[in-house]
Parts: sequence; structure tokens; C-alpha cells
Amino acid sequence: MSLLSSNSNIKSKIDDLWNKFWSGGISNPLTAIEQITYLLFMKKLDENDLESLANAEFTGDDFTSMFSGTFYLSKEDEEKQQNGIDKQKLRWSEFKRMPSDEMLSHIQRFVFPFLKQLDKDDSPFTKHMANAVFIIPKPSLLIEAIKSIDEIYVDMDKDASENGQDFQDIQGDVYEMLLSEIAAAGKNGQFRTPRHIIKLLVELVDPKLGQKVADPACGTGGFLLGAYQYMVTQLDKDKTNKEPDEDGFIRSSRSALLTEDVKEILGDSLQGYDIDQTMVRLGLMNLMMHGIESPKVDYKDTLSKGYHETSEYDIVLANPPFTGNIDKGDINEELKLKTTKTELLFIERIYNMLKMGGTAGIVIPQGVLFSSSKAFKDARKLMIEDSELKAVISMPSGVFKPYAGVSTALLIFTKGGETENVWFYDMESDGYSLDDKRVKDEKGHGDLQEIISKYNSRLKTADNDRKSKSFSVKVSEIIEEGYDLSYSKYKEEVFEEIEYEKPNVILDKLIGQNGLEYQITKGLNDLNEMLK
Repeated sequence: MSLLSSNSNIKSKIDDLWNKFWSGGISNPLTAIEQITYLLFMKKLDENDLESLANAEFTGDDFTSMFSGTFYLSKEDEEKQQNGIDKQKLRWSEFKRMPSDEMLSHIQRFVFPFLKQLDKDDSPFTKHMANAVFIIPKPSLLIEAIKSIDEIYVDMDKDASENGQDFQDIQGDVYEMLLSEIAAAGKNGQFRTPRHIIKLLVELVDPKLGQKVADPACGTGGFLLGAYQYMVTQLDKDKTNKEPDEDGFIRSSRSALLTEDVKEILGDSLQGYDIDQTMVRLGLMNLMMHGIESPKVDYKDTLSKGYHETSEYDIVLANPPFTGNIDKGDINEELKLKTTKTELLFIERIYNMLKMGGTAGIVIPQGVLFSSSKAFKDARKLMIEDSELKAVISMPSGVFKPYAGVSTALLIFTKGGETENVWFYDMESDGYSLDDKRVKDEKGHGDLQEIISKYNSRLKTADNDRKSKSFSVKVSEIIEEGYDLSYSKYKEEVFEEIEYEKPNVILDKLIGQNGLEYQITKGLNDLNEMLK
């Protein structure tokens, strides 16, 4: 769940921050979120570094701060040992105390160039940050923004401790806040998967340390972050003592306590792609803010001729864009489905990306489940006949509100397996109201935790009651029904039998000695007497 829907204080502060940028001359929402994210990034890097320093002092481990030593703007300066600056002065906690005019030029001249060179020269981060610019135009806006972000972090820490969650994707929250603005600016298809749906899908797919995980249309990296967070939790020996979060999931963010080897394995195992340069930068920063030192997110259209990865990944998690068509001439030749619809092409792309035995967890529009045209049917055949299609979880249409009202479903399939039975579940509630406000349901987590327990026990129990919310269907029946995967196709409706009284009993009630007709006549006579 987002902090914005649960904490009105933080929401109003992020609203206020956005308004400051708008009135300060940055009215393009994507530009605003990118600039806000740079500031969040500076703040988070300082916090992470100070926390790691404190942990190292406590445990006695070696730790080299990213702010130790001298920063030089160029290789030439470094060779000549000139124009250097002590990296400690590049910390958020240091530069925020400067006078406003001095601070703006300090960030533009030193802090931002330092950020851009944080990773290795050949890393995706360094490559995609090369063209990034810090364009906050005036000192007054910078001072206001820094003050707002400090206040947001205080509220966020308070929220985390009160709600028992020590992991928050604040940049995702800011992004969520600005999505409506982005939509208004014509950036179609940019809507973020709600955090609890990410947690649900990751839990069902169950990625393990050492497995390679990808998202072919990753946006700000929500699924990659979800997989990382899930794997960190599995490695946390203390996880059994943790309280579940407000959606019923146990999550740990103790990445600072991981060994360097494990950190490297985790960082190397995550790969994202997106076709929007801004999203790539936001995704890279989002992952770095959460402890992934050298994230791998690249600018690439994974449906196009320029993408060649096949059978590379153990896990693919995705909510690919399903609003449009791609130009026929741009489609990669290895994609055989005769269609230009992105929601179908992504199913084939994801299938191709998986290693044999690899598993996908994806969000699709419900039309994919039942549309009768050949391309839709062929996409379903790919998951049923060339994979083991494990689960189809239908979700209500409000899950992606307020950004989209489309009905969606979650699909889980394993490449190369054999489908015998497909498990269906009809999610009626995700624990939030299904209107534009998406208010948390005080009664609990909706169907989220039941979905996990029933999915995990589906092979052990005979789940064949077609009148219930979940049941399994034999693949032979699905093939007979034209590969239809809609829950309603196999659900047995329960009709309540209504017993009507016999006609003579009804007539007696109407015209009998004290029947309805007698009472009406008596009532009219009484009224007439009163009016005389």
C-alpha cells in the first residue's frame, strides 16, 4: 500500500512539494518527478551511508564510505590533484546547512556530477545519468524542496515504526502521486502496479537467491524491488519475529546486514528494461536508494528487433503496457504471434525470455483470457500447451484506480512444464475500496493471504467446488472450451430456489374473511366516517 493513501500528512506534504515545483517554473510532471527524485536520491544515499557506517562500527566489519576521500570533476584534475573537494561536503546532511545561493551552485557544480559518477564507468547507471541535468532554477525553490523532503522523511520514519514496516518505496509514492499529472500530460500507459499486488505476485512466484529475475517493461522498478525485498526477507534469520505489514506480508529491509557476496549476487540477479529514458533513470535511482549498489536497468524496447535475450531468466515479473499497438515493421522476427497488440506480444516475449523450467508472474487485461480471435487464442495456447499454466487470478476492475478502470488478472506459468490442471481464483477484494480513493479496508487484507495459502496447497487438496471462489479445472476441459481462461466460464452459479404459496392460499389472503381486500374496504369506510 502507498503511504499516500494511508497517511494524509505525507500526502499533503508531497502535494505541497509538487505545487512548489509547479509554481517554481517546472510544470512538466515527468521533469518535476525526475528533479524531486534526484533530491530524494541525495538524501537517501546520505542516510544509507550513515546507517552502514554505524552498522560497521557496531559489528567491527570493514566499510568504506562513498563520501570518503576527494572528488575531482575530471580525470585531468585528479591526475594533477587540483580543484578537488572533500566528499564529506557532498552529503545531504552537510550541504543543506549552506546559504541558499551557495547551496544551489554547490549542488550543480559538485554534488550532481558526483552522483552521476557513483557507479562504474560502464554501468547502466553511469550511462543513463550522462545526459541527466539538475535544473532547479532558483535557490528559493531548492531550500523549500529540501525542507519538504526532510519533513517527509521524518513522517515516513514515524509511519514505518508505527505500522511495523521498515521498508518503504518513497520514490514510488511520489511517482504514484504524480501519475495523474503524467496522464494529463499525455504519457499514456504509465500506471504503477500497487505495492500489495507486487508483493502478492512475487510471493506466488517465490524467487530464490541466485535466480535471475527480469522485467521487460519495468517502469520505476517496482517488481524488481519487490523481488529483491522478498529475497532479502528470506535471508533474514529474524523474519519470524517480524509483524506482518498492513497487507499481511512479512518483509524485511535489512540489506545493510547482508554480506558483500550476497549483496553482489542479489544485485547481479535483477535486470529491467524500459522504453522511456526517464523511467530508466528513475528505476536505477529507486533500486540504488534501496541498497542495490550497481543496478541493471537499461533503455530498450524488448518487443523490437534490437532485443535478443532468449532463455536467460529463471523468473520474469511484469505488468507490461497493454494500451496499444506496435508498428508491424518494428516487431522482433522471433515473435511469431500474428498481432501488433502489445499485451499479446509481451506474453510471447516473456515466454521466450524464460529458461526452460523458469516461471513468469504477469498482469494482463482480462480480455486476454477469453477473446476469441486467433492471436488471443494462440497466446493462451502458448501458456497452456508449451508451459504449465499454474494459476489464473481474476482481479476486480478497481485495483488500478484512479489511473485505469480496466479489469485485470494475474497469470503464473512455467516454461516447458505440462499443464494438467489450472487453478482459478476470483479475487473479490484486495483489502482496499475499489473506488478512486482506494481506502484501506479496516477489516483486513481482503483475499490476498487466502490466495497465497490456497495457491500453495492447491496440489494437496481436491479443490473442485465450482461454486466457491477458487477451484481447479482439467486442461482437457479448457481445450474443449476453446482455451477460454475466464473464471466465469467454469464457475457454477448457485441459484436459490424460491417456494411460492399455492394460488388458492394467495387468493384466501387477498379476499378471505380478514384478507387484504376486506382490510382496504374497511379502511376506506372508516376514513369516510371520519370525514362526515
